[in-house]
Amino acid sequence: MSNSLSCFKAYDIRGRVPGVLNAPLARALGQAVVEILGAKSVVIGRDARLSGPELRDALALGLHEAGAQVTDIGMCGTEEIYYAAANQPFGAGVMITGSHNPADENGFKLVRGGAIPISGDSGLFALRDRVAAILAENGSAASAPAAPLHQASFRADYVAWLLQYSGAGKLAPVAGRKPLKIVADAGNGCAGLVLKDLMSSLPFEFVCRQMQPDGNFPDGVPNPLLPERRAATAAAVREAGADMGVAWDGDFDRCFFYDAEGNFIEGYYCIGLLAQELLRRVPGGKVVYDTRVYWNTRDVVLAAGGQPIMGKTGHAFMKERMRAEDAVYGGEMSAHHYFRDFAYCDSGMLPWMLVASLVHRSGKPLAELVAERMAAYPCSGEINRRVQDAPALMKLVRDKYAPTALYEDSLDGVNLEFAQWRFNLRMSNTEPLLRLNVESRADRALLEDKTAEILRLLEEMGGAVPA
Repeated sequence: MSNSLSCFKAYDIRGRVPGVLNAPLARALGQAVVEILGAKSVVIGRDARLSGPELRDALALGLHEAGAQVTDIGMCGTEEIYYAAANQPFGAGVMITGSHNPADENGFKLVRGGAIPISGDSGLFALRDRVAAILAENGSAASAPAAPLHQASFRADYVAWLLQYSGAGKLAPVAGRKPLKIVADAGNGCAGLVLKDLMSSLPFEFVCRQMQPDGNFPDGVPNPLLPERRAATAAAVREAGADMGVAWDGDFDRCFFYDAEGNFIEGYYCIGLLAQELLRRVPGGKVVYDTRVYWNTRDVVLAAGGQPIMGKTGHAFMKERMRAEDAVYGGEMSAHHYFRDFAYCDSGMLPWMLVASLVHRSGKPLAELVAERMAAYPCSGEINRRVQDAPALMKLVRDKYAPTALYEDSLDGVNLEFAQWRFNLRMSNTEPLLRLNVESRADRALLEDKTAEILRLLEEMGGAVPA
């Protein structure tokens, strides 16, 4: 067993259990949360992973030893921790989750009281350094009695708020129209825990898949970006004759959409739909978008009378920028969606409820709602390549394309714009990967040509291979 601190990333903690992430580290983290953040009351929760209870017990012990009262809300989604930290007098919240990562991994997502995010820029590395010092002092400390835990649940209040804020709880059936049929795929993560409490208050028909949380993940890890998971949900949509499909990752802070034909809808285009909805509610509001693909978002926001603002990729960075700007909404193409009225946090429940409500009210299929924007700004989706020297390779790509670019910024990787196309090339914060995103102005052939061109360059210059 190792206590390597490589599990501390740019905006959360994640790693293989019990290698880089284990009970001694969790115990030290609990102590550090109290000492560094000054949190005297902490709410904790966990996803369905089998390592969750052991890490929960160790984390709670460290928190208790450092003088904090610990409230455990049990198995839940990350946004339930955000909700608790935002609406209850807790000094910090810690979610134990591996999200979409392999089953033998786990991690921690942390917020201050008020659900204020913690990133490498705002305290996470200070926590890392304190954890390192505690582990150096104590090593693999002997076991101790279990910490006292206060058990609580805020789910009923959270579900009521989702129904109210989304407006979905007030929707009525439409005469002469069948109810919207939705395939809901929780992937044996935690989304089913909340969905079962929502369904009875919604005028939709649900076809449910893998609703029971199961840390063995018998049908594979809940990651809708994996081709095999996408295919299974898409097939279920077609088989059910559903109007749309929704799938979640393990801690349901992201949701993913499928149209009635089972086609996967890139999260990018859902940003535009949600931006329009939020700007309808808050005219002239600010919308934060990430650096990867944004032409469509910027166009939609401006047309709706809003103010588009670029932010750095990553949930903690996005939340911090939204707070600084008082933005009404923020969206990442990776399907993270952030809401000012949800303490600027990301939610995997609000987006699908808002989109389903829009489909219900408009009577238009999901495919029709996004078709125009997909044609106007086709995109590659995020393409990952495993490389040996990411910084050097990024510089080579930048130096080749920058001389003819009309615009360049380096907020998050290499970001270059040309008259009819643009691309972003950035390093992963968690793996030795380069991530490429390309988009064009209404020219799919150009998009495909430039995407292939950059991928060939990465292979020829740096030996990049598909990840």
